[in-house]
Amino acid sequence: MGSGVFAQSNELKQEDYVQPFSPVSSFRTWSIGVHAGLLNPYTFFSGHNSDFKNPNSKVGYGMYIKKQLSTGWGLQLNGLRGQVAGNGPADPAFKSYRTDLNWAVDLAANWTFGNISWRNNQNAIQMYATAGVGYSSYRPTFVVANGTTIDVGHDIRSAYIPVGVGFKVNVAKGVNIDLGYQVNFLDADNLDGYNLNGNNDKYGYAHAGLEFSLGSKDKKQLAAHNPVSSMRYEYLSEQRRLQSEINAQKASNDQLRSDLATTNANLAKFSADADGDGVPDFFDKCPGTPSGTKVDGSGCPLPVAAAPQVTIITEEDRRVVRDAIKNLEFDFGKATIRAKSFPSLDRVASLLMNKNFSLKLAGHTDNVGSDAANLGLSKDRAESIKAYLVDKGANASRVEATGYGESQPIATNKTAAGRQQNRRVEFTLY
Repeated sequence: MGSGVFAQSNELKQEDYVQPFSPVSSFRTWSIGVHAGLLNPYTFFSGHNSDFKNPNSKVGYGMYIKKQLSTGWGLQLNGLRGQVAGNGPADPAFKSYRTDLNWAVDLAANWTFGNISWRNNQNAIQMYATAGVGYSSYRPTFVVANGTTIDVGHDIRSAYIPVGVGFKVNVAKGVNIDLGYQVNFLDADNLDGYNLNGNNDKYGYAHAGLEFSLGSKDKKQLAAHNPVSSMRYEYLSEQRRLQSEINAQKASNDQLRSDLATTNANLAKFSADADGDGVPDFFDKCPGTPSGTKVDGSGCPLPVAAAPQVTIITEEDRRVVRDAIKNLEFDFGKATIRAKSFPSLDRVASLLMNKNFSLKLAGHTDNVGSDAANLGLSKDRAESIKAYLVDKGANASRVEATGYGESQPIATNKTAAGRQQNRRVEFTLY
């Protein structure tokens, strides 16, 4: 979607404003439309049909109901009736034809663009494109070379693909003029009652109509909404509110200064600053602060932040963790740590205590069993290791235990070896 290229407005009215990220229920999303125009076997896509060379324009009319799903997309159920006619056949045995389009019904996706603009608050025109699938019923009547009129004697039904473009002009709140052009590509070569070389027929429909939005008049049409404008309005409103508060605060400060200046004694009392720390002596709870010292609002020195502690992890530290991972075993399907794992876990606990390291434990499983069971087992195993380390003296606040279940495999779950690799607890020092 791009900025509009037609009639636009730079003034956002209050009734056009919708708070950013409002739900779809804040808009009018259902609409109905009626239209009429000309049906013609000649189309802009590929010219006339090959069966009859000379198209004749006939009246068509229809209606639709549309559900707008988002600012740019909607679904539209269309109905159409009318006539299609032509002459100048490729076969000299025929002279002309006229087909009554009894009905054509299709469901189409409607893509609206030109409603989102970064430069204008409101676009009065929205362009759109449609495409879908439909089914139709029609009855051809044709005239042969000797002038005899022949009715095929039955209705013919065929699927078709509708493709269209157009634009809508917002003429009133909830009312749009709809101008469009559509081509229906039939899945048949008998729209004119005549088959020639198996080339499927098609016909165009140029129309004008009116669209009426359904729902509360207090709500805006979703298809005509410019969310960028609402965000801009929100930003400017907040900016004006903050500026108003700043102006009010400035006025209050000016009044305070005026009041303080009425008495020289009071002015001196509230402005003297012997130690030059920016806090008047009257309010200074720590007089005599050395020059250049940063102080708080009461004139007392601010605490100096301690230098950040640098954690250095050696290769030997990493080896201790790798050994713990390598020797870690649990009872099958449980979070009980086997005794074989205790010595290497003891070394990890000593490492955490001696060097004040932090440790993250991440439990993982294979995909055998349900997602919920695997997630619980992975969490329980990580917590079991944490409990063991804390019991050995590690700082509980420096050990984090998390379970990820089967969501982060490192190997395929299709083999026993792969599943074995996925059943693991990862140790991360930091």
